[in-house]
Amino acid sequence: MIAGKPFEPGERALLIDSKERRYLVTLQSGKQFHSHMGTLEHDALIGELEGVRVQASKGGRLLAVRPTLSDFVLKMKRGAQVVYPKDVGLILVYADIYPGASVLEAGTGSASLTLALARAVGVTGSVVSYEVRPDHHDQAMANVDSWFEGIGGVPENLELRVGDVFDDVAGETFDRMVLDMPEPWRAVGTTTASLTAGGIICCYLPTIPQVQQTVDALRSWGFGMIETLEGLVRTWKVDGLSVRPDHRMVAHTGFLITARKLSN
Repeated sequence: MIAGKPFEPGERALLIDSKERRYLVTLQSGKQFHSHMGTLEHDALIGELEGVRVQASKGGRLLAVRPTLSDFVLKMKRGAQVVYPKDVGLILVYADIYPGASVLEAGTGSASLTLALARAVGVTGSVVSYEVRPDHHDQAMANVDSWFEGIGGVPENLELRVGDVFDDVAGETFDRMVLDMPEPWRAVGTTTASLTAGGIICCYLPTIPQVQQTVDALRSWGFGMIETLEGLVRTWKVDGLSVRPDHRMVAHTGFLITARKLSN
């Protein structure tokens, strides 16, 4: 028998049709999922193992799996533009977000990166995330609550704050700083005073002029090991002897700058 955890009421399921279109649903006994394929009873999934294929009322078949964080991020409601999964992965690795790290994030946006940071630092780390706009903060809180619903609730080591990161972090200490904001150079030398020696700052920016100004500020304040990069993702179609790149790709979304705070 294949081991696994059956779907339960209250948890999310990702439904994928024959054309690889994806639908995110929260399972509730007695409820139905409606689409162009007809209706699908939630009860047809509850109690089944992940990876099951089910049939809607008009004959269309759907694959049901639990959504990854990437799936959730691409489907969740947005207040601000999200940091896309390809960039989230780069940030976690190049900023060296590790279990037990204390991380400062600004701004929260829609909380896609916030969720990834919270998972990466684990139960022994902490994440403090600032958002200057109350409406974006409210949407981020809703997304965080939704993701953690049914898996123990929002952890105590994740704190979302409304405020200006340039003013509010005096007296706190962080191992890592991740800044997704228009003018991160304003934080260099002020907010970065809270970064530990050897700590890493990572800035996510859409344009080269912003990159240039940020790198200049980091150099002037004695940061070292400064690197700038971007990530491009292209999927491929593999069907027997027919192997080719997809016509569309996820190209430029933003630049990443990483640097280390040196002790002298």
